[in-house]
Formats: sequence, structure tokens, C-alpha cells
Amino acid sequence: MEPLMNAATPLAQARATLASHYDLRFTPAVERETADVFARVKDRIPAVEWPFFAPLIVHINREKHERDAVILAHRYTSPQIFHGVADIAGDTVQLALAANNAPQSVIVQAGAFFMAETSKLLAPTKTVLMPDSRAGCSLAASITADDVRAMRAQYRGAAVVAHINTSAAVKAVSDACCTVANARAVVEAMPGETVILVPDQFLARNVARETSKKIITWAGSCEVHAPFTAEDIGELRAAYPGAAILVHPACRPEVLAAADFSGATSAMIDYLGSARPRRVVMVTECAVSDNVAAEFPQIEFLRGCNLCPHIKRITLENILWSLHTMSEEVSVPPEIAGPAARALGRMPELSGIG
Repeated sequence: MEPLMNAATPLAQARATLASHYDLRFTPAVERETADVFARVKDRIPAVEWPFFAPLIVHINREKHERDAVILAHRYTSPQIFHGVADIAGDTVQLALAANNAPQSVIVQAGAFFMAETSKLLAPTKTVLMPDSRAGCSLAASITADDVRAMRAQYRGAAVVAHINTSAAVKAVSDACCTVANARAVVEAMPGETVILVPDQFLARNVARETSKKIITWAGSCEVHAPFTAEDIGELRAAYPGAAILVHPACRPEVLAAADFSGATSAMIDYLGSARPRRVVMVTECAVSDNVAAEFPQIEFLRGCNLCPHIKRITLENILWSLHTMSEEVSVPPEIAGPAARALGRMPELSGIG
């Protein structure tokens, strides 16, 4: 049985293991085959690093066809993954819908573990692989199913809306799921005047400002977005005069108030397409601006971001190993899968997405 390979595997060891199965030389043929990808990422990946990435990209793209696999890559993945091997790239909900609609029999989830669970919930007959099962999420880890049950007992009769960035077990004890983009719509569709919105306290507080519903929050937060302060926005304005500052709704309310625009990642990209600012700071995960920059070469992207240490566990090396060994396979127990899928299914029903 082949060993697991994940972000804890020393890079030299990982590459040596892969080299026993694949030719990792940067040949002229490999250079030609990956030239289009490098053209998109050359401003974000130094040319000296490309010979290490290019052979892996070639082998992943060949292997996925052999395995009848589709690679779903979150926007927080590194540019070499996002532009080099992803068949479908997007935010959490875009990837969830793609998992349901993709014709391939195997899904490789280049993202967080809860995303792989979500893919399995929506495509239960498909094989779902996670290149590194330790790629978690601070938001998903902040709450358990027992926590939700305790909140239900305390606020009897209140509906529970769980952000999609939660485990399958939490989804299973919730009434509906939501995303950043549709949280308000889902909350307002819930019966009653009180709604429990978990686990992101800042998203809940921001939604509470936009609805007449009473919102019960949970003390969870995203470690990418929660650290930003209004003072940080002020410093960015001083450092980059005239730049548009875009922030994510998982930031603190005072951060949203200080910014030029707030919205989910897809909304930020729509803003860039319509407003076309000359300079922009995307106050979110660093890879978002790295990956979006290829779509808007006329915009100068300035740094004001944080890294997600969890999704960065996904690498080209462990994606290739995942395809080679068909590991790590993700499963969801039937007693959790049924109710969790129903909660997910209510999201498009209630908010009109999908």
C-alpha cells in the first residue's frame, strides 16, 4: 500500500517519491506544453520556480484524464494550481454546484476538507479525493453538531442557518445552508422572527444590519478575514492613495464601513469587471488577487491580504499523488449525509441561486 503524501511530507521526499513514478525533468516539451499557463502566472510566479512546477502540471493534467477525474480548485489555492490544473475554479458555492454537475466519476477537491464533504453530499455516487485531509478551516472547526443542538435548546423554535463553511455533521443539524452572497436571502426566508446564523460572528453581525430578523450569533470567525481592522484600512488608504479597497463580509462591520466595496469573492470580481479601477486592494486571501490578476491585466493589484494556512496545504505534489494512489477518499456516514444534503438543497430553493 502506497503511503500518504501531504503538506507534512518533506518536499525533497515528496519529489523523490513522485520521481520514481513520473519524469519530473523540465524538458523543452514540458516547457512548450505549459507555456500558456506560465504566460498567465508569470507576474506571480518567478521564472526560476517554473521548472519545478511545470512537470507536475503536465503529469496531473494527463493523469486526471486517465482517472476520469475533475479537479475543483478554490480561489485560495496557489496560482500554479488555480491556473495550471484546475478544471473548475471558483468560490465554495461555485465548486459545490460544479461537483453536482460534472460528468466525471472522480472529483479531486483542491480546497478545504468541508468542501470535499460538500462535494460528496451533492455527488454521492462519485469518488471524492482530498489531496491532504488536514486542509481544514478555522470557521468550520469553530462549531460542532453538539454546539448547534445546544443553541436549539436555548432558543427553542428558532431556525438554524449554517454557513456552507461547516462540517457535514453541522449541516445535518441545521435547517438550511447559506453562503456569504446569499446569507441575507436565506435568513429572511426562514420562518419566525429569530434565526440562528452560524458560525461566523462577523457575517452574522453584518447580516443583522440588513434584516429585521433577530440574529443569534456564534463566536466563530475566519482567521483570514477576522484580523483586519478599520485602522488597517486607513493605513492601506494612506499607503495606496486612490486605490479601491474591497473587503469580504466575513470581516468586522467597521472594516466594511471603511471600505469602498464589500462582497463575496465573486462579487468582488464582478465589481472589478464593472468599475475597472486603476488600482485595487483586495482585503481577503492573498491568492485571490494573485489568481484574479490574470483576468484584469490593466488593473494594478496591491497587497493587503492574509494567507489561509489550511488551503495552502494543497500542493501540486499531493494532487498528483492523490490521483496516482486514488487517496485520500472522502466519505460521509449515511445518517449524516441525508439531512446534510437536505440543508444544502434548501439553499438554492430559498435564495434562488444555482
